[in-house]
Amino acid sequence: MAAPEGSGLGEDARLDQETAQWLRWDKNSLTLEAVKRLIAEGNKEELRKCFGARMEFGTAGLRAAMGPGISRMNDLTIIQTTQGFCRYLEKQFSDLKQKGIVISFDARAHPSSGGSSRRFARLAATTFISQGIPVYLFSDITPTPFVPFTVSHLKLCAGIMITASHNPKQDNGYKVYWDNGAQIISPHDKGISQAIEENLEPWPQAWDDSLIDSSPLLHNPSASINNDYFEDLKKYCFHRSVNRETKVKFVHTSVHGVGHSFVQSAFKAFDLVPPEAVPEQKDPDPEFPTVKYPNPEEGKGVLTLSFALADKTKARIVLANDPDADRLAVAEKQDSGEWRVFSGNELGALLGWWLFTSWKEKNQDRSALKDTYMLSSTVSSKILRAIALKEGFHFEETLTGFKWMGNRAKQLIDQGKTVLFAFEEAIDGVSAAVISAELASFLATKNLSLSQQLKAIYVEYGYHITKASYFICHDQETIKKLFENLRNYDGKNNYPKACGKFEISAIRDLTTGYDDSQPDKKAVLPTSKSSQMITFTFANGGVATMRTSGTEPKIKYYAELCAPPGNSDPEQLKKELNELVSAIEEHFFQPQKYNLQPKAD
Repeated sequence: MAAPEGSGLGEDARLDQETAQWLRWDKNSLTLEAVKRLIAEGNKEELRKCFGARMEFGTAGLRAAMGPGISRMNDLTIIQTTQGFCRYLEKQFSDLKQKGIVISFDARAHPSSGGSSRRFARLAATTFISQGIPVYLFSDITPTPFVPFTVSHLKLCAGIMITASHNPKQDNGYKVYWDNGAQIISPHDKGISQAIEENLEPWPQAWDDSLIDSSPLLHNPSASINNDYFEDLKKYCFHRSVNRETKVKFVHTSVHGVGHSFVQSAFKAFDLVPPEAVPEQKDPDPEFPTVKYPNPEEGKGVLTLSFALADKTKARIVLANDPDADRLAVAEKQDSGEWRVFSGNELGALLGWWLFTSWKEKNQDRSALKDTYMLSSTVSSKILRAIALKEGFHFEETLTGFKWMGNRAKQLIDQGKTVLFAFEEAIDGVSAAVISAELASFLATKNLSLSQQLKAIYVEYGYHITKASYFICHDQETIKKLFENLRNYDGKNNYPKACGKFEISAIRDLTTGYDDSQPDKKAVLPTSKSSQMITFTFANGGVATMRTSGTEPKIKYYAELCAPPGNSDPEQLKKELNELVSAIEEHFFQPQKYNLQPKAD
């Protein structure tokens, strides 16, 4: 769109105003000098990048590159964000000064702008303590799951985790948890955003982080939470005697992140011999020197060093965490000598089956099943639904993201229900690593591999074959056009009736709240106008969801073919799913028309 006449001036004037404020408020010499230098050089383009728009505070908090300006993560934007969050919490919780909050951080750092997760965490703690609010600040790096655990365990009002998870090394993030231990959901994000805008000027003590060290309001929960987290984890340990005897060997990588010592401790809690750690990747390193992307879900490249170590030590299983240890990837060496990396959904099928089987052995009473639940998100595999149908427990779908699942799980537990498993594409990386290790050790006593057990699950409950990928698109308008085209496919405001040769039997649009499988055509799950998400159900048993990502410039898709038990030709199903995915890419994404970049292999 062309800018209206005269708007250029408005933009420049706003830029001048933002930079003038920055020069008044920023006390970090590195970011301050960087902005002064850009002004002196008259580098408008770079100034626009840094000051064009304030980072948007969403349900996932903040995520952006570290560096100077209001669109980046730095000391000043951390102070401003925390001041807003603090004021918002004061409104929401009358007992904030009694209960307090928890703050932790990963190992990310950005020397050129002086930003690091540890520094950001200290500044956030300073903000709260200056207002008389107790802060439980971890003294060293922890996995992300420690923050929600601490909120629930110590009954605090909220939690902050400074991490960018598996994003590229220049990024950082600010994740926020509510008093129920789940990430925030709307409208809290809007309320916090507004409070940030109302509290931009740093408070008098904002920059003086040395004052917290002597404050009676500062608590270090590291030792007690470390102990209690692993005690709590023991409830998932079902076969201690098997673990003590097992000959199965494991290799673990924390991909230069925080996971190493925590996974070692988890194995000890289960009486398992700790896994061999990949030496080049076990210590935290904000440069992530051995990988292109620090994300084990980006394929085998991240696991190259793990496979080499496993071959050397004769280990059959590789466990890989992302840098903040909230996700896990698992790979198993096949008889052919090839390594198989399980998808998140395959791992979910294995872990869901395992936790249910282990729970059932402990709880012989069939009547308990009616109060037992498994949760899964709209984009995760429907395999848990198939297991639930056959075994007689409840399966519920929630919106994508731990935050929805966490909130729903909490509601059910408060109603006295048992929640066995809340399975996203990914669950807590530390607990999942050790549960997977116990599962593999148990299966080995029956001469079964993880792959063989997965096949047995599919044979018993029906094959569920999934394929997920994405296209990259940096232009919001294009993304909007693509989705609006799907809502007006025939020019008469109708959704498509088919995709290529595949007939569509149902459509759910969680952007608009439409669901033609409901009697009143209204979706049951919450809708959000700010993100795009449409799910198509096909007559052949296929389901495909197209959605935008909250944190990356991606349009993602998830496709799955669900066959009833007894249809045991996975190759034929795979072929059909590939044809369905090709049709979706060609007819619904139209990458040429919209100039989309495919995922790089």
